[in-house]
Amino acid sequence: MVQIVTKTTEAARDGQGNAPPFACDAAPDGARQRSRKRYLLLGQLAVCAALLWSQFPALGETVATPKAHDKKKASPTETEEDQPKEDGKDSTEKSKDDTLNVYDQLEVRGRADDLTGLTGTASEGSTGYLDLQARPITRPGELLETAPGMIATQHSGGGKANQYFLRGFNLDHGTDFSVDVSGVPVNMPSHGHGQGYADLSFVIPEVIDRVAYRKGPYHAEAGDFSAAGSVDMRIRRRLDKGLVQLTGGNFGLGRLVLADSFLVGGGDLTAAVEISSYDGPWSRSGSFEKNNLVLSYQKGDALRGWGLTAMGYDGDWLSTDQIPQRELEAGRLGRFDLIDPGPRGSTERYSLALHLHRGGNDWLSSFSAYVLSYDFSLISNFTYFLEDPLLGDQFEQADDRVVFGLDGKYEWLSTWAGRRVESRAGFAVRYDDIDNGLFRTTELVRTARIREDAIGQLGAGAWGDTTIHWTDSFRTEIGLRADYYNADVVSSLALNSDRTDDFLLSPTATLLFGPFRSTEFFVNVGWGYHSNDARGATIRFDPVTGEPVERVEPLVQARGAEFGLRTIRGGWTTSAAVFGLELDSELVFVGDGGATEASRPSRRVGIEWTNHFRVNRWLTLDADLTWTDSEFTDGDPAGPEIPGSIANTVAAGILVEDLGPFSGSLRWRYFSDIPLIEDNSVNWSSSSLVNGMASYRINEALDLRLEVFNLLDSEESDVQYFYASRLPGEPLGGIEDVHFHPAESRTARLSLRLTY
Repeated sequence: MVQIVTKTTEAARDGQGNAPPFACDAAPDGARQRSRKRYLLLGQLAVCAALLWSQFPALGETVATPKAHDKKKASPTETEEDQPKEDGKDSTEKSKDDTLNVYDQLEVRGRADDLTGLTGTASEGSTGYLDLQARPITRPGELLETAPGMIATQHSGGGKANQYFLRGFNLDHGTDFSVDVSGVPVNMPSHGHGQGYADLSFVIPEVIDRVAYRKGPYHAEAGDFSAAGSVDMRIRRRLDKGLVQLTGGNFGLGRLVLADSFLVGGGDLTAAVEISSYDGPWSRSGSFEKNNLVLSYQKGDALRGWGLTAMGYDGDWLSTDQIPQRELEAGRLGRFDLIDPGPRGSTERYSLALHLHRGGNDWLSSFSAYVLSYDFSLISNFTYFLEDPLLGDQFEQADDRVVFGLDGKYEWLSTWAGRRVESRAGFAVRYDDIDNGLFRTTELVRTARIREDAIGQLGAGAWGDTTIHWTDSFRTEIGLRADYYNADVVSSLALNSDRTDDFLLSPTATLLFGPFRSTEFFVNVGWGYHSNDARGATIRFDPVTGEPVERVEPLVQARGAEFGLRTIRGGWTTSAAVFGLELDSELVFVGDGGATEASRPSRRVGIEWTNHFRVNRWLTLDADLTWTDSEFTDGDPAGPEIPGSIANTVAAGILVEDLGPFSGSLRWRYFSDIPLIEDNSVNWSSSSLVNGMASYRINEALDLRLEVFNLLDSEESDVQYFYASRLPGEPLGGIEDVHFHPAESRTARLSLRLTY
């Protein structure tokens, strides 16, 4: 077995044997203005919030009771009577009169809730608290797999954002799939590692109340990164009981979660702490250590209230990058060995968000403001000794930013020609103050700067939609979104410094038929988009080769259409959707190389079929099946296949609840062969994984839970790529090969959970 080990020289260490802080040339001049810009923007944000708050009457002021003309409530998988209730632990009672038919006001508990009349497409839905707690998950990013067809994998250490796949997209770390957690966006534009980077490591699954998902560009409210879909996660307002959970497992897993809710000042304070560490099965430990904190305070009811949410996360890990297939086949590397054990990463993320809402008989307004501080560093080596045969190809990507945002929405009811009309209008403004860079490193020390940039990026959008109920069984919805993009890039290579802006209109239209005996039909068309990295929109010369390169468009249009249906028959809820999506160009900034690559126009068509069957009180079955055909549409002789696009997926599960003291679940995830190059001469073989969970209720307060991941110990890959790399002794041009990151071997975790 051959393993190339990098050794840090003694001269590069301090007295404790630690590598010194990174050193490099001074940052661009624009970065020196960071502190002043931050304080100025923070002051503006505070003024805006104060002005809006002044328009809200005191919470104690009398508000008219909503009219009961639209009574609609999601049917829970567990009845109200089954919910444990204790003095001081009851959640604020929600209004059963959903006046505005607002989906966000529903208390969603399971995945099979009756959403008849509440959604605009067949491919949107929500997974509630009870179902989320019954799912075995290895990483918080796997919560996104509750969206049918979504695959979340990993290719470089526990702390790095997941790799996502959906509707024929290799979404990388989130380019065309937007994620929001309690009003704060997760995707990072112009990120040091990749556009739309969406890391969910800061999420504590035990306090997530619901995961609401939507597919396609059919929602005017959804903005950047949502061409393939979006997810909105919400923290639970109040936990029914306090929680202490201690988890241990093989490969060095240790995890402690403390969570509880308190009645404070007439509102609900929910607090949660997570401390965890995990080595993994790697020959060189992954050593992923993280600490999470969530504090959420909410006061008021569905018509009037406010909330404040603070989240904090820091994580450090040793990267476990993909390895070349040729070394495994030759017996020189094992599945869990590494070429370069030096790569590692760290992330810090702290956010504070304010939420306000006020409503009346036929209107509801809401507002949120947030500030986010983020720091990221990642050292990688994917090509080993291809670019630099002597010192190696190790490099670092860094991203340091502060984000400010404002969101507002106003919803109201009216009538037109005797017909009921529901209207909504809103806005979203986000400013990212970014310093990021790409550096060559040797033995973890920066040796050269490829590029370093100070970026000020503004995204502002306004949107509106109107639903008209023409009859009891037919309604239409039209929407329009307008987005403005502006970026100012100050680069270490002055020729790549510039300003750019763009403007885009995105219309949507929907026809909804039904319900006919609990069956609805949907026809959707819409335009959406994703932004490109600001550095790619201002670049003139490749920072590595010095050659001229073509700039990319700041905003890239996507067009989609979908026909679907949803029906409920007894305990069986099923939906089906046929969809198509076209992109003008899959243009991305390649963080690994510091340059841009213009991909080709593409088209995706597919079918999704989701099923959820409540067999009886204690047994539930579910199965989601997808088929997608993805191809480039420009006739390039290289081939029509889109590398990394998944054609077929299956996600199925069995859930057993409260069978005496026993509960448990079994989940199967499958996806078919994936092309790795355009002519499909090299592909990634199909993958199948089974995870299981079983719990035993010792008494009313104590539960024992066993989770087993990769139950069949399958030798699958989390991800595969095809590119050239070079090891010592190989040709200077390298060898093109499949590089893979293995799925972890069978892993068991045992948790003791105390509720009080």
